[in-house]
Amino acid sequence: MKITDLLRKDIMILDLQATEKESAIDEMIASLNNSGVLTDVAEFKDAILKREAQTSTGLGDGIAMPHAKNKAVTEPTVLFAKSKKGVDYESLDGQPAYLFFMIAVPEGGNNTHLETLAALSRKLIDKEFVDQLKAASNADEVLALFVEEQEEEEADKTSNEAPANDTKPFVVAITACPTGIAHTFMAEDALKKKAKEMNVDIRVETQGSEGAKNTLTEDEIRRADAVIIAASKKVDLDRFEGKHVLQRPVADGIKKSEELITKAVNKAAPIYHSDGSEQKADDMEDKPNSIWGRIYKDLMNGISHMLPFVVGGGILLALSFLFESFLGDDSTTFTFLNDIGSNAFSFLIPIFAGFIALSIADRPGLMPGMVGGLIAVNSNAGFLGGLVAGFLAGYVILLLRRLLRGLPKTLEGLKPILLYPVLGLFLTGILMYFVFGPIFATINTALIDFLQGLGTANAAILGIVLGGMMAVDMGGPFNKAAYAFSIGIFTDTGDGSLMAAVMAGGMVPPLAIALASTFFKNKFSAEERKSGVTNYVMGLSFITEGAIPFAAADPLRVIGSSVVGAAIAGGLTQFFGSAIPAPHGGIFVTPLAEHALLFLLSLAIGAIVSAVLLGLWRKPVSEEK
Repeated sequence: MKITDLLRKDIMILDLQATEKESAIDEMIASLNNSGVLTDVAEFKDAILKREAQTSTGLGDGIAMPHAKNKAVTEPTVLFAKSKKGVDYESLDGQPAYLFFMIAVPEGGNNTHLETLAALSRKLIDKEFVDQLKAASNADEVLALFVEEQEEEEADKTSNEAPANDTKPFVVAITACPTGIAHTFMAEDALKKKAKEMNVDIRVETQGSEGAKNTLTEDEIRRADAVIIAASKKVDLDRFEGKHVLQRPVADGIKKSEELITKAVNKAAPIYHSDGSEQKADDMEDKPNSIWGRIYKDLMNGISHMLPFVVGGGILLALSFLFESFLGDDSTTFTFLNDIGSNAFSFLIPIFAGFIALSIADRPGLMPGMVGGLIAVNSNAGFLGGLVAGFLAGYVILLLRRLLRGLPKTLEGLKPILLYPVLGLFLTGILMYFVFGPIFATINTALIDFLQGLGTANAAILGIVLGGMMAVDMGGPFNKAAYAFSIGIFTDTGDGSLMAAVMAGGMVPPLAIALASTFFKNKFSAEERKSGVTNYVMGLSFITEGAIPFAAADPLRVIGSSVVGAAIAGGLTQFFGSAIPAPHGGIFVTPLAEHALLFLLSLAIGAIVSAVLLGLWRKPVSEEK
């Protein structure tokens, strides 16, 4: 379905009066409703706002595309609106929005809204086209611009077919983003347009929300000088064996298309080999991440895949203990919840280790990593043993790739289905069983004994350190290190004391910002006060990241005051002997805590201290500014 089939002249708004986001949405929805597109205004608005709550549809560069697929819509419609003054739409680049495309699609409208978003994204990357839209004075001119653009697109439809001209450089590319909607296609268009300017032939495959489109053929890959991967998600590279492959984020495909094409034409990219080896190009500006950067990425892959098991299993286990206190340990409810939670928890370390290995060595690393993690559990090596098992399995597979590189081509097919699984499991297993398992079982036991033998003062110091770390970078490496350490102890012992410290420490920053913006109004702008209110909910829910926008704007004061309050809160939880038998949930799991009221008191003291420090430290803000 073409955009011109959905774009209606009779509902266009060429002088949007609103200057704030919600009022602009109301004005556009009113126009849709007046034309019979909607049956229920409130329901459609709720759908639009729910989408905005995920992330703003203000894409930046003065453009916003609010959209919803909802049963209140009678027919697929695109409403175009233009603001002369600009609307504070909370856009991703922080700038006002001037051009709006509200996309309304019925609930049974298949993927119409995604197709429309993709098509609009392609057109709106063209600055000249956007400028023409801004200059259009009536609805006929707007529609004429889209009709003309559509005709040019139809005429140019063959431009993405594989060229047979051997005199010009030929490059193939893949674009992909996590959501697979806007940026995927914006990068595609940017690369194609820049390649045309540079007299380079290009074929671009898009891996969007509907799967791969314009899939590259074997012949095209064979003839290509190099491959550009402009993607912010994992892309399978096996078909590019032996080709120069330049890997960059999808944003570079949009913003740095000329640089990428130049490097591809000059073959300034490493040659990809599926066995993990790489022959470096002469120009290696694109160096791999630092060793610590790679370790952090691999560790986070393990933690992120483990967390659902931690959260789901931990909360159900905690609920089972709550029911046990009322109904006894013979209760079916207790047994049912306890068994489910325990089963989820039994996967923690194997999943953690497996996905660390997957990050290092791709799919061949997953199985030996998971089995290594299970060996760590059975040998009482705990969380630390699982950590070692994940890295061990990943690097064992990388070693095997190097050792088996010289095998005859006829045996290549045996590597992934026989050699990697058998040899990888054997080597990982023998090392974990006889070497690392016993070593880390001893270390794990000593660590647990040490922590259980801590006096109140030492426990409080540990709580201060962990609580403070949760606020240092609010979701970054320090935060994750403190959280992972506490989860490890909780997994190995079932003791939620340190979980109480990190939870209190992680809740303090957003709560402190919410309190400071409420009681020190002259120190915050109207927009900051509005955002501050949402931090009450985020703080109570243990979502530390709610404080990040404030920390980014004023790092010294926000982080400094947050660390002080978080450290105090973490230390007090240990001083009072609080423990939370759940790894997440914030205020909602405090009924399950030991000394729940004292935990809340620790949290309140820490948040108030941070809020007062921040309020006194910041300078008054001029509303005009």
